[in-house]
Amino acid sequence: MNHSSRRRFLEISAGLAGRVAATGVVSLPILASASRRARAKHPSSGHCFLRGTRIRTPGGEVPIEDLTIGAIVETLNGPLPIKWIGHRRFRKDSRSWHWSVAPIRVARFALSDQYPRRELYLSPKHSLFIDGFLIPVEFLVNGRSITLAETDHCEVVDYFHIELETHEVVFAEGAPAETLLVTSDREHFANFVEYERLYGAGERRAMKPFAPILNYRGARGELERLLRLAVSPVIDIRDPSQRAQDRIAARAEVEKI
Repeated sequence: MNHSSRRRFLEISAGLAGRVAATGVVSLPILASASRRARAKHPSSGHCFLRGTRIRTPGGEVPIEDLTIGAIVETLNGPLPIKWIGHRRFRKDSRSWHWSVAPIRVARFALSDQYPRRELYLSPKHSLFIDGFLIPVEFLVNGRSITLAETDHCEVVDYFHIELETHEVVFAEGAPAETLLVTSDREHFANFVEYERLYGAGERRAMKPFAPILNYRGARGELERLLRLAVSPVIDIRDPSQRAQDRIAARAEVEKI
């Protein structure tokens, strides 16, 4: 390493250390919260659409609760039949909804000039298909165009999900969003017995994801995410979910969404 390169390396290292240190101080409460969330037992909603979400079919958009087994929905791979529809109802047991259940609101045109065409409400871990990746909507929250929904006045929240024969991407309020990705069982749905009655209770092979899924698990994953953000002003190592979040946030500022 020559003198100028070494000097530049030291300058970058010093700047990086300062940014990481500053970010660490600011983020300690976040990391503590993430650690508590990782350890806490909670009634996870899985990956689902809120009641009322309209799904595109060859005959038009249909509220998800009105779809039936065998109905055809539009996907990125063309029209496909619904194999099963899972649902689950949550009741509020405190003043506010648990973080794992509270819906996230995606504003009209938050993602592009075309979609979503109306406000879209998803459970936090439900993924949208963006830039070739499946990104849980909780990682796209920006406080403006993608926010926690105002549901504290609601006493119940109903979630639904669509299972196809394979993991696919459908159009929810016009936005590309994942169908049910089966990795184990369906017992977190209230009507899982219906599936067993239709198809049997035997073990089935886990589905292959439609696209790479970007996710962070537990406090360690949250730390990795924060460190990427801390380093990126010096060397851009943001992952695709962080780039998408920044782009969507910038769009909200420009378009006044």
